[in-house]
Amino acid sequence: MTSLLPPASRRRGQETPPTSPSSQSSPSVPRPLALVAALGGVTAAAAPLVVFLGFGVVGWFLADGGAHGAPRDGLRAGALVWLAGHGSGVTVQGAAVTAVPLGVTLVAAWAVWRVSRRVGELVAPHGPDAPALADGARDWTVPLAGSLFAASYATVAVLACSVAATPATQPEPARVLVWSLSLCLAVALPAIAVGGGRLATWAALLPLPVRACLAAVRALLLTWFLVCAVALAAAFLLDLSTAANISSQLGAGPGDLVMLGLLMLLAVPNAMAFTGAYLLGPGFSLGVGTLVTPQVAVVGALPLVPLLAALPDDGAAPGWVAWLAALPVLVAALAVGRAQLRVPTLRWDEALLRGCGAGVLAGVVVAVTAGLSGGAVGPGRMREVGPVALDVLVHAVTAFGLGGLLGAAAVTWWQRRSA
Repeated sequence: MTSLLPPASRRRGQETPPTSPSSQSSPSVPRPLALVAALGGVTAAAAPLVVFLGFGVVGWFLADGGAHGAPRDGLRAGALVWLAGHGSGVTVQGAAVTAVPLGVTLVAAWAVWRVSRRVGELVAPHGPDAPALADGARDWTVPLAGSLFAASYATVAVLACSVAATPATQPEPARVLVWSLSLCLAVALPAIAVGGGRLATWAALLPLPVRACLAAVRALLLTWFLVCAVALAAAFLLDLSTAANISSQLGAGPGDLVMLGLLMLLAVPNAMAFTGAYLLGPGFSLGVGTLVTPQVAVVGALPLVPLLAALPDDGAAPGWVAWLAALPVLVAALAVGRAQLRVPTLRWDEALLRGCGAGVLAGVVVAVTAGLSGGAVGPGRMREVGPVALDVLVHAVTAFGLGGLLGAAAVTWWQRRSA
């Protein structure tokens, strides 16, 4: 008879919650960290590589309809372009080309970021939970996953380098290895921490002034690169007839012009770095004995590349160009001021230190980008192309630091007055 009695909870007037099928099943087992991280590295490297291999075959067919060479020549050309974005360098008709097409590097970095975030989501169940991380518990999940990701990515890059190498091209596996590991360290490791939710926990442990300074650095860099892109586009459009004249002198067919346009798009980030060096003051060189600055341009004969139509004419620059020296200071002041409006402070010392520090850090990043944008692009005097990183560093740190200081001071004065 006791089996006919209702449960004790029901006798008290409480309903027993129904048991769902999902609650009866065992908890999901985390996927193997080593397998997920290694496959992520292979995917991040192989996906853009396959895309560039396809572009290489399409370019080979558009060049002469496949009348010369074989499809493997197009595949090798696409692989060499992908490797050039990883600092491999290449030899073209006996001339060394060491300049890195930063457009290819950005495509690779975007793929690494997307895949790494997914890897971080999949390996999130490993290691301590969020409360343990907040308590400062040691967590090796992100470093271990990042190391395996970088190892597999570098393996694919070195294998591609060995397969695409010929006595005529000679890419350097050592440089490919260094660039691949650096790319994974700078992009994959933070992305895995973001995907797993660990970066948010760790960032919360940073003091508020440090987080505000990093936010100001991000705002300043985005604004500066946007200004460089606008200046480059304006210079190119103002002399579009020269670009059309250069294209006509090449005598290339429609297919060749399409591939030339795609290659120029990959070099646009390099041109933006050159534009930034020009706006900052030190300028850049387009060969031995050449110089392009806001004061004077000494260039001489150049290869027939339509993108070079954005260059100023030889000789002294117009008088109004000298006012461009105030542009970096103004950009830094506006960017830092807007960032401080989001995270206000009424303390003079904190605001000024935040603004000046953001300008200095942004100047270092701009100088590093300028240093990576140059190199040899051909024989003879074309062995030296690009801005001098040390000169860009001095000008960028000075201009951005001063602008950040002025922007922080102005916003702090306004906020204190309003308060």
